[in-house]
Amino acid sequence: MKHLSTVFCIVLSLLFMGTAVPAQEAATPASGHVNAAEEDPYLWLEEVLSGPALAWVRACNAASSLELASGEDFQRLKTDLREIMDSDARIPFVSKHGTHFYNFWRDARHPRGIWRRTTPEEYAKAEPEWEVILDIDALNQAEKMNWVWKGAQILKAGGYRHVLINLSRGGADATEVREFDIQTKSFVKDGFRLPEAKGGMSWIDKDTVYVATDFGPDSLTTSGYPRIVKEWKRGTPLDAAKVIYEGKKTDMSVNAFYDDTEGYERHFVYRVPAFFKSEFYLRKDDGSLVRVEVPVDARAMPHRQWLMVTLRSAWETGGVTYPAGSLIAIDFDRFMQGKRNFSVLYTPAENNSLAGASWTRNYLILNITEDVKSKLVVLKPEGEKWERMPFIGAPENVEAQAWAIDSDENDQYFMTVTGFLTPSSLYWGSIGRAPEKIKSTPAYFDASNLEVSQHFAVSRDGTRVPYFQVNHKGLKKDGSNPTLLYGYGGFEVSMTPGYSGTTGRSWLEPGGVYVLANIRGGGEYGPRWHQAALKEKRHKAFEDFAAVARDLFKRGITSPEHLGAMGGSNGGLLMGNMITLYPELFKAIVCQVPLLDMKRYNKLLAGASWMAEYGDPDKPEEWAFLQKYSPYHNLKEGVKYPATLFTTSTRDDRVHPGHARKMMAKMQAMGQDVRYYENIEGGHGGAADNSQRAYMWAISYNFLWQQLR
Repeated sequence: MKHLSTVFCIVLSLLFMGTAVPAQEAATPASGHVNAAEEDPYLWLEEVLSGPALAWVRACNAASSLELASGEDFQRLKTDLREIMDSDARIPFVSKHGTHFYNFWRDARHPRGIWRRTTPEEYAKAEPEWEVILDIDALNQAEKMNWVWKGAQILKAGGYRHVLINLSRGGADATEVREFDIQTKSFVKDGFRLPEAKGGMSWIDKDTVYVATDFGPDSLTTSGYPRIVKEWKRGTPLDAAKVIYEGKKTDMSVNAFYDDTEGYERHFVYRVPAFFKSEFYLRKDDGSLVRVEVPVDARAMPHRQWLMVTLRSAWETGGVTYPAGSLIAIDFDRFMQGKRNFSVLYTPAENNSLAGASWTRNYLILNITEDVKSKLVVLKPEGEKWERMPFIGAPENVEAQAWAIDSDENDQYFMTVTGFLTPSSLYWGSIGRAPEKIKSTPAYFDASNLEVSQHFAVSRDGTRVPYFQVNHKGLKKDGSNPTLLYGYGGFEVSMTPGYSGTTGRSWLEPGGVYVLANIRGGGEYGPRWHQAALKEKRHKAFEDFAAVARDLFKRGITSPEHLGAMGGSNGGLLMGNMITLYPELFKAIVCQVPLLDMKRYNKLLAGASWMAEYGDPDKPEEWAFLQKYSPYHNLKEGVKYPATLFTTSTRDDRVHPGHARKMMAKMQAMGQDVRYYENIEGGHGGAADNSQRAYMWAISYNFLWQQLR
C-alpha cells in the first residue's frame, strides 16, 4: 500500500497536468514540435517556486523520508556521516595571500562556516591557532538570511586588506558580491556591491574593478551569464561603469581580469562562445583589444613572461604540428609580435594525459595521469630551453597532486596524497627537496580487510575502458555481492581514486563493493577521451558504463539483482540512460541533480551553455541523435525499470530541478518503483551545510542497501 504522501504526490501530478506555463517557456518549443505545454504534461513542474510544484515536492519528500529516513540504521548512518563531515581532524586546505594562509571551515559549531586565517608557522603545527575573519552563521543570524559562502578575492595592493566576498542565497550559483575590510573585519559601508546575479567582480586596484553581471534587459546570454563586462570606479553608480567588451547573445559568457604580477602587469578580456571554447584578448593601455591568436578550443595561460597553451585539438603553426593534448610555451611578447617557435613541455601518449600544471617561482610542476594513476614531473626554463627534472619525493601507486603555494615568492608547494583506502595526507615541500607530511585525515572506516584493483572492460566498439574496484579481501565471486557502480563521463572531468569517509563508512565497511568507471566523455586520457563521446557520439559513454557492468557480471563480482549505480549532474544524465537503455543491468539507481530532458535542457537555466557537449535540440538534425539519449522521452510503458531515487535542490540554478521532477512524475504515473527527495537549499551541490549533506547521503545509501542487500 502506497504512503498517503505518495498518493498525494500522484494526485497533484494528475491535477496540474496541462497547467499553463510562463509565456517565455510556452513560446519556445523545440523546433519541429507542437507547443511544449501541449506535448509535455509535466511542464508545470518546471515552475520552480510555484505553489502546485512545491506542494508536489513536499509530498514526494514526505514519502521518501518515511521510507528511507526512519529506523535505527538510518539514524546511525546519518549521525556517523555528520561526525565525519564535521570532524576537526579534517585537513584545513589553505591559500596564501601575503603573510597569511586563508581557509574556509565548516563544523558542528559553524554549520555555514567561518572564514579564517593563520600564519605559515602556525599552520605547520598539529593544532594551529586561527584568527576568525568572518562568521557566516553570525551573519545569517544578524541579517535573517541563509547565506552560503562562495569565495573571496583578496587585493594584493594595499597590504591584502581589501576583499570582494561572494555570498549565495541557499547555495545557488548566483551570488551577491560585497566589499570587505580584513583589517576592521567588516563590510565596507558604501563600498563595491553587486546584487544577486551570475557573474561577479574582480580587482584592478583598490578603487577600480572589472564587473560582469546582470546590467538589465539584454545584458545576459541565452545561458544566463553576463555578455557585457565593464570597468567600474569607486564612488560612481554602476550604470556609469565603462563598457569594456560586449559578447554575443548566444555566447556562454564574457569576463575580464587584471594580472597584477610585478613586472608583468596586464589586462585581459575573454569571451566564451561555448564550453571548451574561448577567445582571449590583451587589453592595451588605450583600451583597445588585441586577440591572443591561439585556437578557439585551446586554453591560453599567461604567466610572467610566458604564454602557456594547452591544446584540445592538433594545431599547425610556425611549420610545426602540435598534437591534441599537448602543453606548449613561448615568450608572451614574442608571440604577440608574431613569433611561433613554441617549446613543447608535454606531449600525450596513448595511456596518459596532462591533469594540470602549476608554477612555483622558478619551476613548473606537471601533474600527469597514466592509466588513471598519478605521475609528477618538474620543468625548469633555461632561456628558451626547458630542463626536465625528477620530482623528489613523488609517491607511487596513489593519487597525488602538487601545486605551488606562492608563485611570486618561492618554490614551495603543497602535495596531497590519497587513495580509496589511503586517508588523505598533505605534504609541504620545496622543489629539489623531499616534502614533509604536515597533516593527514584520520581513518574514518576500517580498511584493514579491504583491497583495490584496476580492471579493463571492453566496450561495444572494442575500446578498453578502465575501472577501479574496491572490496573486502577474499571476496566470493558468486555474483551475489551488493555492488555500487559510479560514473560521470563528460566535460573532460576525470574520475580518480580518492579517500571518501562517506563511501567507506556507508558502503565499503558494511560489505559492499565499490566500482569507479573511467568512461569516455571524461578526461582520463585527455581531450581524445572526452571528444570520443561528444554530441552524436554520446552513446559511447553509456556503452562504456554498461560494458563495465557486464564485466562485473562476467567476473562473478555481482549480478543485475545486486548491482546499483550512482551519478550526478552529467552523471545524472548517465543514470537516466542506464534506467531507460539498460534497465536489465541494474536493480537500483541513485540519480542526483540530473539532466534528463534533452529536448528542453537548452531552455532551462544554464542549459544553453552545454550545447557544445550535447547538441542543439532546436536543430532537427541534432534532435535526431539527442532524442536517442533523452531519458525523459525514452521511457516506455510495459518496461520494468530499476528502483530509482532522484535527488535534487530547489536552489539549483545550474541544472534545473524540473529535470528530476518531471522524470519522477512520469515514472510514477507509469507505476514504476521510484522515490524523490528535493532539498530546498544547496544549489547544484544538493546541500548547503553538513547536516543537509549527511541527510542526503544517508537516504541514498539506505536506499541502496534496501534494494541490493
